[in-house]
Parts: sequence; structure tokens; C-alpha cells
Amino acid sequence: MLRFLYKLDRERLRHSSSVFIKQYDYHKIVNQRLKFFAIVMIVVFSLIALQLFNIQILRTEEYSEKLVAYTSKKQVSSTPRGQMYDRNGELLVSSLESHDIIYYPPKDISEQEEWELAESFAVDFQIGWEHLTLVDLKNLYISLHKDENGKKDWANHLLSEEEYTLLSKGNENEKREIEQKKLDRITMEMIDEIADDKMKCTYAVKVLMDQAPDNESKIIIEDASNEQVAYLLEHREKYKGFDVDFGSWKRGYPHGNTLRDVLGRVTTTAQGLPEENREYYQAKGYALNERVGYSGLEKQYEDLLRGTRKVSEITYDQDIATFKEIVSGKKGYDLQLSIDIELQKKVDDILYASLENAKRNANRPDYKKAFVVLMNPKTGEIYAMSGMLMQEDGEIISYASGNYLDSNAPGSVVKGATLYMGLNEGVVKPGEVIVDAPMCFIGTPCKASYRNYGAINDIQSLAKSSNVYMFHIAIRLGGGAYVPNGPLYISNPAITFALMRNYYSQFGLGVLTGIDVPDEQTGFIGYSKDGGKVLDFAIGQYDSYTPLQLAQYVSTIANNGTKVQPRLVTSAYDVNSSTVIFENKVNILSDVYGDHNYFQRIQEGFKQCVDTNFCDLALKNINQDIAAKTGTAEVYINGRESVNSSIIGYGPYKDPKVAFACVAPTSSNVKNLQSNVCSNEIMGAVLAEFFKKY
Repeated sequence: MLRFLYKLDRERLRHSSSVFIKQYDYHKIVNQRLKFFAIVMIVVFSLIALQLFNIQILRTEEYSEKLVAYTSKKQVSSTPRGQMYDRNGELLVSSLESHDIIYYPPKDISEQEEWELAESFAVDFQIGWEHLTLVDLKNLYISLHKDENGKKDWANHLLSEEEYTLLSKGNENEKREIEQKKLDRITMEMIDEIADDKMKCTYAVKVLMDQAPDNESKIIIEDASNEQVAYLLEHREKYKGFDVDFGSWKRGYPHGNTLRDVLGRVTTTAQGLPEENREYYQAKGYALNERVGYSGLEKQYEDLLRGTRKVSEITYDQDIATFKEIVSGKKGYDLQLSIDIELQKKVDDILYASLENAKRNANRPDYKKAFVVLMNPKTGEIYAMSGMLMQEDGEIISYASGNYLDSNAPGSVVKGATLYMGLNEGVVKPGEVIVDAPMCFIGTPCKASYRNYGAINDIQSLAKSSNVYMFHIAIRLGGGAYVPNGPLYISNPAITFALMRNYYSQFGLGVLTGIDVPDEQTGFIGYSKDGGKVLDFAIGQYDSYTPLQLAQYVSTIANNGTKVQPRLVTSAYDVNSSTVIFENKVNILSDVYGDHNYFQRIQEGFKQCVDTNFCDLALKNINQDIAAKTGTAEVYINGRESVNSSIIGYGPYKDPKVAFACVAPTSSNVKNLQSNVCSNEIMGAVLAEFFKKY
């Protein structure tokens, strides 16, 4: 080594100028290098030794805990969901104590032993196989089928040679396609030949025992009876791996089916995560068999209701898994709703009675649904949201969610928005008089109001529900003018439709209201560009809207053009401390474009509708200052003409506490026209109940 370094240095010096050649002490240079290298190595090894001392001596306990945490098995389970209360503190949805029978596989248990356990459990606990899907049963066939020699062939006899080759040598997509073909070829008759009811029941338990994920307890019986729990505890030795979870929960509904479809539902452990949202929930750490809200408020407020999950450490005692709680978890937050449940039930009763009465009226053959929304126009709080649906067998069930899912042509209730649009666009002037008489166009039947009202102004056009006044507004918006017995001229119907829909949407018609529930619908938006449809559109006989949209629309009128978002939940709080952790505040969505002074004309027209009895006597007789507008729309159902009935309004007139919308689709036969069931039969009784409390 020294000779080599010496040679290198001499070679370097040999090529240098003689002026710079000096005598070098080569041994000294090498020694300095070696000393430097030795010092570096000593420092490095010292650092390593120091770190080892830190890990093995000073922090041994910390790293031991980390090792245990890394290698140990843990189970995460849900805690009871938060509860729901109405605006007065009345319990709507509770979380009740429940007992589940669970299974966690003993250490080193074989597949055959699990089948034997499943068979015993199915027999002793009388487990049926009804919840098995057809795919489950086909997989059972595949797992049981054997070839001529008695060996399992995984039902590959159903495949051709070419398909079998692809199954073993093809790419992943080809393999999946072949497996699907195999499943498709298995029939129920083939399954019945190979698996009797006892085997199917056994498989039903085995499917539950094999639920994913592997490191979670599997719920075999959800909400087990006291007898089932007692039997398992008495025969614990027979059912190794089975146990009782005493900390489970189930949903309770103190008011039965009232508002159930709006409150929503929670999946069972057998259902687990909904297929359409599975990846989303898994990304948030949910187990596949975890219960989640899948409709209504349960789904909308899942993050608040679910709570903090419990964590248990899994250890084995004589090969049987035991669970030690290491994180206790926390119950979900409670929700406060704006609903008044007692008022809700009163409205339900009124709608139920109306549909029952219709059974005895031959002129209401298609009256099967009715809806009512009561809403605070200033805050958007929903006091009551009632819906009833008559099924084919005549049974009447709750359908409150129909207020935001079900849309219908509303009729003349939209005329308030039509008049505002005409005033704001300048095609009619405040107080302008138009003669209400039939309007006749070439090639089409004459169009008219329910009656010929003669000379009327803008306010009277609402009070008396003049179609003709609205037809004139629509024609003028389209750049035309009415010529008796002449052609209907609207320069560009598409532009006129767009202008009108823009105005209507500012009131809340034809757009989502923003209510805090999933799956809200917007209704039907027509696609015709026919000028005649523009006239129908102006009187509410073209596009369709939900009852909730009508409630938001009339609230906007009551608010002088300010549109407020409806809401069902007002806050969420921690039950242990009553601390509000979420507040769903009043949300002003927008203001209607234009001169809001015109709203006084709309409001006065609605008030006169009640005062002059054009909105029927029922609203006038409740001794409250109400402003309202009725509506009817002709539709076809079951091959015959029928009429949708509706009414919207608010009160008291000067300081509104409530805005309301009632819709009764297909509630009258056209040939034998019946009264507007909403204005005559329903809303008077509903508002009487409301003003008893508010």
C-alpha cells in the first residue's frame, strides 16, 4: 500500500516543474491519512453505540410497546349512534341496548371444524337460509361439486376445454369472465340436487363466519333474543369462537312509522357497507360489515351520528380469542330537528283521513297521494313534512319523503312568479287592466280561464286565478301581441322558455331547494319548443315541481324575494356535556332579481284570494290573516283525464310564521270535477292545528 502511494506521488512530481519539486515525508502523509480515517470510524461506531444504548436501555419500554402494537391484533367496532330529537326535545330515534351473537375463529381452527360448528349452530339456533343470495347459493354449488372420482372440481365441468384453458392460463380479465360464465350456467335445480335445506342453512352460518375482514368479529345473529343469549352462554364449550357482544345497539322509533322515510335507515351487519358507497366508506376506515346510514338523515349526518369507534386488543386464551378494550370509544352526537312531532302526527292524520274518504268517492278514482309541507319562511325550519300514499291493496302508508322526491304539475300556484316576471320585465304595468275573455288562435281550440272575469288588473288576476292575464304576459315576453283569431306569435319559444325558467328558478321552482337530505329531486323540465307550451308553462301546466319546491317558492314571496334554504336539522350536540358541536344556521341562498316592490302586488293578490273566497272558505274560517293561491293542473293517468290539486300560502300576512304547500296529485276526475281537496279539505284543518301551538 505504501509503495503504491509512493509511486503515485513520485509520478505526479515527475511531471511537475522542477521549481516545485520538494522533498516529501511519505510516511508522515500516510500516517495522517490513517489517523483521520480511524477518527471517522471511531465517531461512526460511537454514534451507533449511543443509538443502541438509547434504544435498548433508555427507550426499551417504548419500543417494546411499539413492537407489541405492531404485532398484536386489534378489533375496531362501532359505538351506539347518536339519537334524534324534535324541536321540543321529544325523542324521535333512539339507540337501544342490544345483544349480538358474534364469532371470532379460534387459533388454528381448520376449515372442516368451522363447517361442523356452522352445522351445529344452524340446527340449535334454527338459522334459515332465506337471506342467502342466488350468487351465494351458486358459490355453495361450486364448493360442493365433485367429479366422478369424488374429488372437488370447483364445477369446472361446466366449462369447455377452451374456457378451462383460459381459466388457468388467461389474463385476469379473461379469468373473471370465465368465472362469471360458470356462475351463469348454474341453475337453482342444479343447486337443489347437491344441497338440501340443512346444507343451505349450514352454509348460511358459514357465510356469516367468513365475512371480511379477517381480524374482525363476525356478527352471526344481530339483536339476539334473551333465550338465544342464554342458550349460547350455557353451551359455550360446544361453540368455540362464539360469544355474546353485550355492548351492541339497535335503532328504536318511539313514534312508529311517523316520518321514518325522512329520518332514514341504518344497514344491518349482514348488509354492511352499501355497494355504491363501499370504496368511500372503506377509505374512511369502515369495516365491510359495519352498519351505516343509507337513507334520509341517517345517511346525510353519518359523520355526526356514528361516534368514535371502540378498539379492542385480541389475545388468545387456550386458543380462544379474548378481547381487551384499549380505547373505549364514544357515542355519536345527538341531532336536534326542526320538526314538531306532535304537529307532524296531526298532519299525518288529516292526510290519512282525506285518502280514506276518497275510497268512497267514485269521482276520485286516482287520488292515491297527498303531501303537506309547513315551513318557517324566515329561517327555513321545517315544522312538519307529511305525505301519505295509498297502495294497490288500499293500505295507506307514510310517504313523507315524497315532499322532495315526488314532483307533479302544480297548476295556477305558479302565477305569482309569472306576474312578478311580467312586471319586472315591463311587459305589464302595476294596475294594468286586461280583459279576461277566451283567447282564440288559428288552428287550435280557444284558451280561457275557469270563468270569464272581464276587465281585471294584476292583483285581481291572482285573486281570481286568471289564465288569460298570464297568457298575455307569456306572449308579450315572447315579443308578440294577441290578435283575436290570428296566429300565436312568439318570436323564439326557446329563449322565452329560458327566460321564464330563469325567473322561476330564482323562486326555487325547478331547482334543488338544498334541504339537508340525500337524493332530493328537481322535477320534470320540459323540452318542447312549441309556442303553445309557453302559454301552458305560464299557468303551471308544463314543468313539474316537488311540494318542497312550492314551499320554498311561496316562502320567497313572503320574504319579499329572499330565498332561504329549507332545513330539518338545526344542531348537533354532545349528550354528555350538552355542548353544541354543529349548528345548521339560517342560509339565505339568493335574492330574486329585480324590483322587490313588485312583491307587494303579488302578496296582495294572494291575500285577496283568501279574503274574496276564491281560495275557498276553509282558510278564511280559521280566523288568521292568510295569503294563499290555489292551483289545478290537468293530467292523464290510467288512460283518463285527471286533475292535480294544490294550494300554497303563508300567514299571518304581515309577519309570517309559516309558509305552506299542499299537493294532491290526480285527486279529481275531469268529467265530474271535484273541489280542490287541498284548499277545501286539508289545509284549513292543518293550519288550525298549527295556530293552536304557534
